[in-house]
Amino acid sequence: MTESSISTVSGADPSADTIRDAIASGRTSLGIELGSTRIKACLVGDDASVVLAVGSHEWENEFVDRVWTYSLENVWSGIQSAYADLVEDVRRQYGVQPQGFGAIGVSAMMHGYLVFDENDELLVPFRTWRNTTTGPAAAELTDAFGLNIPLRWSVAHLHQAVLDAEPHIGQVRHITTLAGYVHSKLTDRTVLGIGDASGMFPIDSQTKNYDSGLLARYDDLVAEKAPGLKLAELLPVVLVAGQPAGSLTSAGAALLDPTGVLLPGAVFCPPEGDAGTGMVATCSVAPRTGNVSAGTSIFAMVVLERPLLQVHHELDLVTTPMGDAVAMVHCNNGASELAAWAGLFGRFATAAGTPLATDAVYETLFSEALEGAADAGGLLAYNYLAGEPIAGLSEGRPLVVRSPDSQFTLANFMRAQLYGVFGTLSLGMRVLDSEGVALDEMFAHGGMFRTLGVAQRFLAGALDAQVTVTETASEGGAWGMAILASYVAVAPSGQGLHGYLRDRVFADAAFQTVIPDPGDVAGFASYLDRYEAGLDVERSAVDALSHH
Repeated sequence: MTESSISTVSGADPSADTIRDAIASGRTSLGIELGSTRIKACLVGDDASVVLAVGSHEWENEFVDRVWTYSLENVWSGIQSAYADLVEDVRRQYGVQPQGFGAIGVSAMMHGYLVFDENDELLVPFRTWRNTTTGPAAAELTDAFGLNIPLRWSVAHLHQAVLDAEPHIGQVRHITTLAGYVHSKLTDRTVLGIGDASGMFPIDSQTKNYDSGLLARYDDLVAEKAPGLKLAELLPVVLVAGQPAGSLTSAGAALLDPTGVLLPGAVFCPPEGDAGTGMVATCSVAPRTGNVSAGTSIFAMVVLERPLLQVHHELDLVTTPMGDAVAMVHCNNGASELAAWAGLFGRFATAAGTPLATDAVYETLFSEALEGAADAGGLLAYNYLAGEPIAGLSEGRPLVVRSPDSQFTLANFMRAQLYGVFGTLSLGMRVLDSEGVALDEMFAHGGMFRTLGVAQRFLAGALDAQVTVTETASEGGAWGMAILASYVAVAPSGQGLHGYLRDRVFADAAFQTVIPDPGDVAGFASYLDRYEAGLDVERSAVDALSHH
C-alpha cells in the first residue's frame, strides 16, 4: 500500500522561528527506519510528539537464487535518498539545512541473516525475514530450547547454514540484523536494542540479555557440526532503550550525507526492530497493551504480565525496547496483495478515462467494502505472496476462492480482501486467547488504517476487541525511532519509557477507538471458519503451481 507521510508542522506556524533555531543548533532527534517497501526518515524536536520533517525512499526486495534479499548497495543508496528527501523538506519548510542532530536512531525489519568475516566482509547475500527455508533448523531449535524458534529468526538461519554445512560457517565472526548493520557503519559500534536482539536469539527478561543457558545449549548442539562456534561471541551487545549506543563518526556522517554538510558527533540510541518502533509509536509498551502493525507483513504484539503456559508455534516471545516480555503473532503476508488489487482497479479507472489518485482508489474501495455482507458473501481471499509458517505453508500463491452461490460483488470482494489481511493473524490470536492473556488496549498502525473507520472496524470485528488508532496511525516506524532517540536525553532523569510516552509524547494525542460490531464479529468468525478450511486449497495451489 502506498503510505502517506505524517503531517508536518507548517512553515507559517508561529513556532517556526523556534523550530528553525532548534534545527540550526542541532537540538533535534532523527529516526530512520528501513521497512519492506520504504526507507523513511523522521525529524522531531524537543517535543517528540510533533514531527518537523520527513523523507522517504521506495525500494523492493529481490528474489535471487530463491532467496529474498536486498543488496547492501541499495541499503545505502536508499538511506542517502531518504535522508536527502528529509533535508529538502527541512529546507522547504524552514529555510535552513541541518548540520547535526542531538540524537539519531536506526530501525529496520527484524530477523534475517547478515553474517560477516574477520574483515567485516559480507559472507552471503542478506537473507531477510521473508525466507522460509529454515524449517529443519527451527524445528530442531524449538525442540532443544523448549521455546518456539520461528523460521525467520537469525539463529534459525544460522543453524540451517550449519545443518547444510555451508562453507562460510567457519568464517563467521559477526552476525547481526539490518538495523544493527547500519548502526555499526554509522557509529563503529556492534550493539543492538533488546527488542531487535530478541528476534535473533531468546532473551532473558530478568538479565536483559541473551539467555545464557540457551547459548551454552546451542554451542553444545553444534559442537560436532561446527567445532569452535561460540554464539555469544558472534552476537551484538544488547542494550535497552535510553542507553547511549555510540555517536556518529566522520565516516558515518559521510555515509549518511555524501554532500559533506552533516557533521559527526550525534548520540545514537540502541538500534531497534520495526516491532519495537511500532510499540513506541502506538504507546503500547506496558503490560496488558498491544498493537497491530500492518504493512508488507502484519503482526500483533501483546505485552505480557506472566510467562506463557505452553509452547505455541503461532507465538513468538520477543521483548519491548525495555526488555519486557511480549507475545508476538507474526504473519509474513500483510497488505501487499491488497495493494496489488488496488493498483489493478486504479489502472482500470485510468483506462476508463477517469484517473484517480492512489489515496482516492483506496478510499473508494474501502468505502465499498463497508457495503459488503458481514461474512464477505461467501468469498475468500488469501494474501499469500510468500510462505506462511502459521498456516504451514513454505511458499505462497495468492488466491480468490468462491463457490457458485457466493455473492460476487465488488463490496464483498473488497471486504474479503480486507478480511484476508487479518485472516492468519486471527488464527494466531486465537491461540493467545487460549492462554488467557489479558489485554486492555489494542492499537493499530500502518498505511491501511488511513481510511478512517474501515480497516480499523474490520480488525475490531476480527479480534472481537476495541481497536484504537491515533492521528499518526498511517506511518509510525521512523517516528517511533525518533522518539527512542529523543528518550536517550530523558532516561538519566529516571523516567521510564512508558511514562515518557504517556506523559509527554501522547499526552495530547488524538485517539479514535472503535468498539467491535456484533454483526462484524459473527461475520468474520464465519469467514475465518471457511478460511481455515480452505487452506487445503492454498496448499494444493502451492503443490501444483511452481514458483518462478
